[in-house]
Amino acid sequence: MKGTHHPAGHRRSGLGRVLGLLLTLVAAIGLTSTTAFAVPSHKDRSAATKNIALTPMSTVAAMQPSWNLGNTLDAIPDETSWGNPPATKALFDTIKSQGFRSVRIPVTWSGHQSSTAPYTIDATWMSRVKQVVDWALADGLYVVINVHHDSWQWIADMPTDHDNVLARFKATWTQIAATFKDSPKGLLFESNNEPQFNNTTDAQGIQYNDELNTAFHTVVRQSGGNNATRLLVLPSLHTNSGQVFLDALVSEMKSLNDPDLVATVHYYGWYPFSVNVAGGTQYDATAQKDMTDNFARIRDTLVSKGIPVYLGEYGLLNYPDYNHPARVEQGEALKYFEMLGYEARISGVTTALWDAFNFLNRSTLQWREPELINQIKSSWTTRSGNASSDRVFLAKSSAITARTLTLNPNGTTFQGVWQGSTKLVQGRDYTVSGNQLTLTATALTRLAGNRAYGINATIEARFSRGLPWKIYVTTYDRPVLSDATGDTSGLTIPTQYRGDQLATMEAKYADGSNAGPTDWTPYQEFNEAFSPDYPGNGLLLTAKFVNSLRDNTQATLVFHFWSGATVTYHVTKNGGSVTGTAA
Repeated sequence: MKGTHHPAGHRRSGLGRVLGLLLTLVAAIGLTSTTAFAVPSHKDRSAATKNIALTPMSTVAAMQPSWNLGNTLDAIPDETSWGNPPATKALFDTIKSQGFRSVRIPVTWSGHQSSTAPYTIDATWMSRVKQVVDWALADGLYVVINVHHDSWQWIADMPTDHDNVLARFKATWTQIAATFKDSPKGLLFESNNEPQFNNTTDAQGIQYNDELNTAFHTVVRQSGGNNATRLLVLPSLHTNSGQVFLDALVSEMKSLNDPDLVATVHYYGWYPFSVNVAGGTQYDATAQKDMTDNFARIRDTLVSKGIPVYLGEYGLLNYPDYNHPARVEQGEALKYFEMLGYEARISGVTTALWDAFNFLNRSTLQWREPELINQIKSSWTTRSGNASSDRVFLAKSSAITARTLTLNPNGTTFQGVWQGSTKLVQGRDYTVSGNQLTLTATALTRLAGNRAYGINATIEARFSRGLPWKIYVTTYDRPVLSDATGDTSGLTIPTQYRGDQLATMEAKYADGSNAGPTDWTPYQEFNEAFSPDYPGNGLLLTAKFVNSLRDNTQATLVFHFWSGATVTYHVTKNGGSVTGTAA
C-alpha cells in the first residue's frame, strides 16, 4: 500500500491503486465452486524454519493467516517516520500468539540506497532488515519481504528511464538475494509492491511488469543457496485481480517454467464502499458481488490451475482509522470482513491483513478494536450470522413501536436473542418469521430505559456457530443543524446529533448538477468533503469541498443519517467567504 501515514491516519492511494479499484466497478464474472481451504495444523508451520519440503500450494496454505508489518520498514525515509515504534521481537511474539502463521514485511529501499550505479544498499539498513526478518523466522512464522514504495518512487519511471530503472531493480534484488540466500525457505521474496508505470496503458504496464518479474526471477535463481528453489511471489500489474491482469500473470508464470512461484494480488473491496463515496454506505448486494466475483476470478484463473495465491494485502481503504471519524459503519465493516474470510477460505487463498497501525497498537501490543479483530479471526475457520443492521433507532419524540431486522444466517441457524447472560423470551420480547426478526414494543420500551440520546442497551442475536451479532438499541431525534459562516479553509456547522450518526452527504446545484470535488456523483466522500465532529457538536465541510464550489452559486446539501433521517442545508461561497443556512 502506498503511503499510509500514521500521524494523519489517512491512506494515500497511488494512481495505480485508484485505477485498479475503479476497474472493479465494471468487472463481472460468474461464480464456480471449489473445495474448502483448511486451516493448516501446527505441524505444517514448522516448515517455516526447518526447510521441510512442502509443495508450493501446501506452503502457501500453511501461511494462512498472514499479517502485514505496515508503515514500518516501508516508511519514508526511516522506520519510525510514519509514527510506529521500531519493530521488536515482542511484536512477532504477539502476532504468533494471536494465531497468525506468516508475516509480510514491506521494505522500502530507496532512502537507504545510492540512486546511481552500483546502487549500493546501506549495510546498516540491510542489517536491520535482516534482524527483523530473523526475529519473525525465529517465531516459526513464514515471512515475505519485498521492494515496496520503490514501486512509485523510481520504478514507475521505467517507461522514460528504462535501462537505469532495470539496472537498479536488478542491483537491488542482487543484494537482497545475497544477504538472504542461506535463510530458510520459510522466507519468500516478492518482486515489487503494486507495480505501476507512469503514463502507460494497461497493455504497456503489463509488459513492463513482466520484464521486472522476469528479471527478479533470474537474479534470485542465479544467486545460489536456498534461493535456487525459494518461493518467489509475482504480482499482477497494480496487484489488480481484474481478468486481463490475472491472465497476463498466468501467461508469464507459464513462460518462466518454474514450479516454485506464487501469485499475489490485493483486495480492498468495492471502491464506493471502501471509502464511503457515491452512496456506498452499506455492504450491499453490489459490494458483495464485487467480492464474490473477485474470488471467483482468482479461483478459476489461478487456484484451479494449481497456482498458489497470496492475497498480500486486504482490508478497507480508510477503515479502521482511529485518527478520524469512522467512514464505514461498524456493522457493515463486520459483514465485509466476515464474508472476505469465508470467500478466501473456500477459494484456497491465503490472506494478509494490511495493518499500518490501525489494527494493532504497536506501543501496547493490544488490538485497537477487539470486536473487529475477533470477527476477522472467526472468519478464518467458520461463518457468522448477522442482520440487516446492528442498530435499532427509536425516535424519542415518538411512541415506541416494534422494529424488524432481516437475519442473514450465512449457513448457520438462529438460536435466539440475549441481553448479556439473559435470554429474551420468544413471543414476548421478539418474534421470528422466516428470516425476519421483530423486536416487540414491550421489549424495546424496557431496553430503552430512560430514553437518553444514544445507545440505551446492547442485545445479541446468536447463531449455531461463529460470533453473535450485536444490536444497539438507540434513542435519537432528527439532528438539528444551525447557520454558520466560514472561509475557504472550511465551514463548521453547529450540529446537535441527538443520538444519531452521519452516513453520507448529497450535494447538488439548482440545475441538478453535482456539487463537490467528486463531481461524478452527488454523494461526496466521507472525511474528504465532510466530516462529523461528534464530541464537538460540529459538522465540517472541508477546504477541499468549499473550494470546489462555484462562486456565488448556492449548493443544496442533504445529510443522510443512519436512523434514516435527512436534513437539508444550503451553502454558498462568495470569494473567500462561505455561508451556510439551515433549510
